[in-house]
Amino acid sequence: MTNKQLPDEYYTLLEDIQAIDFVLVELTLYLDTHPDDRQALQQFNQYAAHSKQLKQVFESKFGMLQQYGGSYADAKWSWGTAPWPWQV
Repeated sequence: MTNKQLPDEYYTLLEDIQAIDFVLVELTLYLDTHPDDRQALQQFNQYAAHSKQLKQVFESKFGMLQQYGGSYADAKWSWGTAPWPWQV
């Protein structure tokens, strides 16, 4: 898409993705200190699903957005409990 004007939908979708992913970052920080908050876990999973959906729409229209995938949170917020990649 170089040398072409990108459609407005490109920017709209990208802005929506950025907003949803910002919410996910904030919920991640909150859940790191409140891992038993079921409502926050539910919100995290809802926003994660919405983010994934928006990214699929974006990629189907405009190409690859990122080289890695996303994950849903489990009921124990175990995201930070597994070894980090550099620890294995």
